[in-house]
Amino acid sequence: MANGSVRVRFCPSPTGNPHVGLVRTALFNWAYARHTGGTFVFRIEDTDAARDSEESYVQLLDSLRWLGFDWDEGPEVGGPHEPYRQSRRMDIYQDVARKLLDGGYAYHCYCTTEELDTRRDAARAAGKPSGYDGHCRDLTAEQVAAYEAEGRAPIVRFRMPDETITFTDLVRGELTFTPENVPDYGIVRANGAPLYTLVNPVDDALMEITHVLRGEDLLSSTPRQIALYKALVELGVAKSAPEFGHLPYVMGEGNKKLSKRDPQSSLNLYRERGFLPEGLLNYLSLLGWSLSADRDIFTTEEMVAAFDVADVNPNPARFDLKKAEAINADHIRLLDVKDFTERCRPWLRAPFAPWAPEDFDEARWEAIAPHAQTRLKVLSEITENVDFLFLPEPVFDEPSWTKAMKEGSDALLRTAREKLETADWTSPESLKEAVLAAGEAHGLKLGKAQAPVRVAVTGRTVGLPLFESLEILGKEKTLARIDAALAKPAA
Repeated sequence: MANGSVRVRFCPSPTGNPHVGLVRTALFNWAYARHTGGTFVFRIEDTDAARDSEESYVQLLDSLRWLGFDWDEGPEVGGPHEPYRQSRRMDIYQDVARKLLDGGYAYHCYCTTEELDTRRDAARAAGKPSGYDGHCRDLTAEQVAAYEAEGRAPIVRFRMPDETITFTDLVRGELTFTPENVPDYGIVRANGAPLYTLVNPVDDALMEITHVLRGEDLLSSTPRQIALYKALVELGVAKSAPEFGHLPYVMGEGNKKLSKRDPQSSLNLYRERGFLPEGLLNYLSLLGWSLSADRDIFTTEEMVAAFDVADVNPNPARFDLKKAEAINADHIRLLDVKDFTERCRPWLRAPFAPWAPEDFDEARWEAIAPHAQTRLKVLSEITENVDFLFLPEPVFDEPSWTKAMKEGSDALLRTAREKLETADWTSPESLKEAVLAAGEAHGLKLGKAQAPVRVAVTGRTVGLPLFESLEILGKEKTLARIDAALAKPAA
């Protein structure tokens, strides 16, 4: 494919929160466009007034920008095929539907829902395909007049050709569909509203989309669209049909397809937890594709340089939250320290931070940040990791207190205080030697000796490197917290 000739599209409906399967589809389309030097078209499919909302539309745009996607044509960017919202293209669909009817590629169907259900049940009982049986395909003028006299409002059905449809899927190879499995289908409702089955391929045709990369769940509709494209080409509406590639399912818990209703499918969840866009995209790219067999961590730029839809694996991909977090943790560690300190800031203030704004100390934050960067899986974990630096006193986790402050711990803590009193507070190593010496005085190794000190000062048994934390907190506050712990009733 020559540079610049690829045109792909991402066309979500603005309903609810974006989900990770949708993002994976956007990523593969965007990466393919950028890899080939092609065009990425962003289109909004908002013809369902009952479900679509302006709030979801705004959220979609915000989410794509947060992820780092840019689009060459679409909302707020414009382009030669405006408008890019289907709700503003109704006259186009009505015109195409008329052309399909006039050309004999479509026809009016007067069947009621009850009649369709009765005939489908009968077909199933006879062991035959239960799709539309073509009842209204060739009505006489008298039959049409009789139906209209009853006040029936027809839908418009596309007339599928009586032939086998074979195409080469970019992901799955050659696929064949026989006529009995692809019956005539509706393209316009009885109230005149166009259906997805019409508007989606019509927009792809008019926007000259060359490659349709979409979810496997839409595979069954592809032969219908191929037939519609052929009709559109013959009518002069389309230049050619696009190539299709159907991306593998993303599976969730219980090996079921990850749906919008699954809590772990919401993009907002990962954003609020502090996933980096580059970490999340790295993980989502692995749901059906890989840079190499022995490398899981890579930048979005590296993915773009290597991505080819022909390399997508057709097998279902399982969403593994632990692996997603591990990959995100690697991307956090790859950040420049200054970048890391800035990206954490939303979780260092209300509503996430439990401390008063005036108690936040910039110097302490910048000092602790490099130590925190190596410990986080997601950015939201920063709040509880550094709260001991900015709260007037630590928030004690009672199980941790009970675990660390066993019998004899107060004696060890007193000795540690004495040693810390005379230590060099400009050197974490000196603070470590002080606690090590206190432990030796009580027959304990460093690991056991530092546990009561950590809980007394931070409120927890695990956290950031202890002696660097003590240095940043400072001598006065550290010793005051040890004194407060010694005054606390024994566990």
